[in-house]
Amino acid sequence: MSTILTHLKYTPSHEWVECETDQIVRVGITDHAQALLGDIVFVELPTLNRTVAQKEEIAVLESVKAAADVYAPVSGEIIEVNTQLEQAPESINQEAYHQGWLVRIQLSDPSQLESLLSPAEYQQQMTVEAE
Repeated sequence: MSTILTHLKYTPSHEWVECETDQIVRVGITDHAQALLGDIVFVELPTLNRTVAQKEEIAVLESVKAAADVYAPVSGEIIEVNTQLEQAPESINQEAYHQGWLVRIQLSDPSQLESLLSPAEYQQQMTVEAE
């Protein structure tokens, strides 16, 4: 079973969000998503200072199985990208919730965090998908 961390928020499309401050979040893909993708071999990250809208594509992950889009869980400005993934994309497979983070976003609408899934809601979604 995939790991779900209780201090994070989640999206139906398998991104996680960690609130670092009231205005800044760190974003990545879930353990479940990286397991479905298999060995990740390439990461296309967004440009720094790009303004993104909630549910807009922000990154592409390529694995030995497939390519997958990553979507912005919230609207805001990309203030940091994890450039270490360019040399070590496998970090996402090894540490999806830690070294495998993708971007940091400065929120333009913090109320959007309320629309994200709680860990229990995300777990329920994964259970339904598995049936």
